[in-house]
Amino acid sequence: MDFYVMSDKAIEAELGSRFKALRLKKNITQQGLAELTMLSLNSIKALEAGRAKLSTIIAVLRALSSLDDLNSFIPEISISPIQLAKMQGKVRERASGYSGTSQVGTTKVDTTKKDSQW
Repeated sequence: MDFYVMSDKAIEAELGSRFKALRLKKNITQQGLAELTMLSLNSIKALEAGRAKLSTIIAVLRALSSLDDLNSFIPEISISPIQLAKMQGKVRERASGYSGTSQVGTTKVDTTKKDSQW
């Protein structure tokens, strides 16, 4: 599935249907999942409609024994030993901004300061 050609709403709907399919695969009702997660039935319905909070997603993945799927969803970023040595053990907290421009998706965004007429 090519998520890049899909709208945000379409991706939300796809994720919601995948949560529903996972729930059905485990043979759990929406009400049963709500009870397992201590969430409301409306929260489960919202999740399956593609409208959920991160805390709801985590609780449902935990209840469905699928937290390991998060590693596939967003893998942990590894740092090479050379890069780690350059950083001298510091943890990166900000983007550096390369040559006054940054990449957003596939569009370059100019982040250089313009001279003010003031």
